[in-house]
Amino acid sequence: MEAAANAADPERERHVAERYDLVVIGAGPGGYVAAIRAAQLGMKVACVEKRGALGGTCLNIGCIPSKALLDSSELYHLAKERFGRHGIKVDGLGLDIPAMMKRKDKVVKELTDGVRFLFRKNKIEPVFGAARLTSPTTARVELNEGGTKDLEAGHILLATGSAPTRLPFLQFDGKSIVSSTEALCFETVPEHLVVIGGGIIGLELGSVWRRLGAAVTVIEFLPRIAGTADAELGTLLQKSLTKQGFQFHLDTKVTGAKVEGDRVAVTAEAKDGKAVTVSCDKVLVAVGRRPYTEGLDLEAAGVAADPKTGRVAVDPHFRTNVPTISAIGDLIEGPMLAHKAEDEGIAFAELLAGKAGHVNYETIPGVVYTWPELASVGITEEQAKANGVDYKVGKFPFLANGRAKAMDETEGIVKVLADAKTDRVLGVHILGARASDMIAEAVAVMEFAGSAEDIARTCHAHPTLSESVKEAALAVDKRAIHA
Repeated sequence: MEAAANAADPERERHVAERYDLVVIGAGPGGYVAAIRAAQLGMKVACVEKRGALGGTCLNIGCIPSKALLDSSELYHLAKERFGRHGIKVDGLGLDIPAMMKRKDKVVKELTDGVRFLFRKNKIEPVFGAARLTSPTTARVELNEGGTKDLEAGHILLATGSAPTRLPFLQFDGKSIVSSTEALCFETVPEHLVVIGGGIIGLELGSVWRRLGAAVTVIEFLPRIAGTADAELGTLLQKSLTKQGFQFHLDTKVTGAKVEGDRVAVTAEAKDGKAVTVSCDKVLVAVGRRPYTEGLDLEAAGVAADPKTGRVAVDPHFRTNVPTISAIGDLIEGPMLAHKAEDEGIAFAELLAGKAGHVNYETIPGVVYTWPELASVGITEEQAKANGVDYKVGKFPFLANGRAKAMDETEGIVKVLADAKTDRVLGVHILGARASDMIAEAVAVMEFAGSAEDIARTCHAHPTLSESVKEAALAVDKRAIHA
């Protein structure tokens, strides 16, 4: 009788929900990793993604395309400025921005296609469209292809990530005043790029276009760039970028911008009251990101979010105030980093399956992919002082490292903070070539509550940049060999 009734009522049949053990909303690094791990643990999983491709902001318009352009622009810069030191002559050097963008897009497509393959491999159903919660266990998806699809699950995971923060007096127009999304797709090199915000995104995209020939001016409200980094290394990074041609206005508040034709006049005011006006053709607003909950209809399911920050509060198992709904990644407290979201996605899935899942928030590394790179894990020296921690410091310059000299990459320093009594590593900060790769050693040591002595007594291959980490660890006890 019920089947006959459904057949007679197509509208009712269309809205019979498909049932899953887990529905993940958002296919970024947190969401797709959570979906894969849950499927590995035997759950029936669907993953909803608003874009037409999997991978979220990171793979599509964030981490991956920006690193592709950073590497391309660094190669151009090396060919133009430094190949001659190595006895390499380059004649007729030029730029092909369309080819550079085509390569970037190819990298993105290969990786997003790779996630699609992993979904097929793990029997995860991708659902492309915008989801909204209709109850604590159901969601309705407005499909990109048209129509709707209802999903029902024993548990729903919110992993919708974040979006660029907007300034009310400086609205994006997608052409002259842009977010990071548009700054990844400029068709030509800007004559003058003004970057509002001296954080990770602004410094990285500023580096891309500076290397390719743009004048770059950074306006930062705080007294220093890379505000969450160790102050000493942040200052060294600023000096390095200044040598590369960046101009900085620190302790300066942007007050507005006026677009006239293809020019933009950016106005700002320094802390001392001095007026600043910069004329440019592109303005990149990079003042941070905000949790993205638009259209989710959290209220319908009873999920509470902070009205000021948009953050969703969760318990140690990532559950919101609604037990059947969880959240990870940029939606919850902590740094807005893809690898943090990935670890949370794995921990969530394992906890949901009744296993032990855990994220150590004290050992999440952070990286600024400028050149030199700035990578950190653990506390900064400023945090150690503020918290009254009795600590020791060991430093070692890349200038004294054999591999760095051979590579012509002698700019930078490794800094190790250790507890003065126990020698336990509290933080490691690296400014230099390949710092993003080198920081992994420090993360592993800290994950196992290791000491500076543990690093110092570990044999490092010679000649490698990683020997600088060993030397800095030796320097904690004032016994560095090569400095």
